[in-house]
Amino acid sequence: MTAPHRDLYHAVIDQGLDTWLARLPEQLARGLDRRRYGDLPAWEKSVAKLPSLPAERRVCLDADTVTVEIEIDDSRYRQTENLLKKLAPWRKGPFRLADIHIDSEWRSDWKWQRVSPHLAPLKGRRILDVGGGNGYHAWRMTGAGAAFVLVIDPSPRFFWQFQAVRHFVGDADGHRTHFLPVGIEDVPERLAFFDTVFSMGVLYHRPSPLEHLQQLKDALRPGGELVLETLVVEGDATTVLLPGERYAAMPNVYFLPSSAALCQWLERCGFFNVRVVDEADTPLEEQRATEWMTFQSLADFLDPEDPAKTREGHPAPRRAVVIANKPYD
Repeated sequence: MTAPHRDLYHAVIDQGLDTWLARLPEQLARGLDRRRYGDLPAWEKSVAKLPSLPAERRVCLDADTVTVEIEIDDSRYRQTENLLKKLAPWRKGPFRLADIHIDSEWRSDWKWQRVSPHLAPLKGRRILDVGGGNGYHAWRMTGAGAAFVLVIDPSPRFFWQFQAVRHFVGDADGHRTHFLPVGIEDVPERLAFFDTVFSMGVLYHRPSPLEHLQQLKDALRPGGELVLETLVVEGDATTVLLPGERYAAMPNVYFLPSSAALCQWLERCGFFNVRVVDEADTPLEEQRATEWMTFQSLADFLDPEDPAKTREGHPAPRRAVVIANKPYD
């Protein structure tokens, strides 16, 4: 058993998640199946080749940039930078690892600045981060004092980006931060375990959004907190956009509700204390191409004559953060 898997198994046992433990071997095997993902061996090899690091390091998980200060010589610096770039595109960040600045496509710290002031204190909480990408926000949750953070995301590239960051963080987080390459449908039904569940940037990719909300609810303990961030449109409680084949060049976007409609959905699913804590258009400075994500980004997906619209003619991306609680009974 590899070290990442061993740590995950120990964490699941320590948390008393017996119903999930039996499923882990099959889920890990499927999520990291080399026959399904042709590039996976190269990502795994890149992480395996990262140079050994001195024990002395300073890890900061509670600032905008997830940072590991550690001294390495010029040769290992160049080797490390090249290996980390083999894992590109880096969508979420920023990270600074041994003075290598990973300038990700998304300024994920901006989203965290909008979300974090409205959260129930994360200290001591058990957290599920659904569709958490490479784990940037999970490290921030750990930095805020969470007792157990589990990222689930079916992307093996994101899994290996997370493991690359883990290589630098080492055990500075007390091994409280973990990644499982699965989707929400692989979480045991009616688990009722997590104190806080995050779903950020996922709902609009789900063809059955109410089913997704129910799955999130089932993962929460009674009274637990849901943090939902998603694309929305302006309008009243009856407004929902079905963008058709593509939205901002994305092919798998299904439903974009107004924030009022989204609140109504949550209430229909049984959540209470539903409130919109943030809503704003996405600025070009928050999502853009960089040296670490060289493909097209948000600016390329908007109408060049009218940046208030996508190139398909839909309203430009606007995001809302809604927080709600699961009932106690």
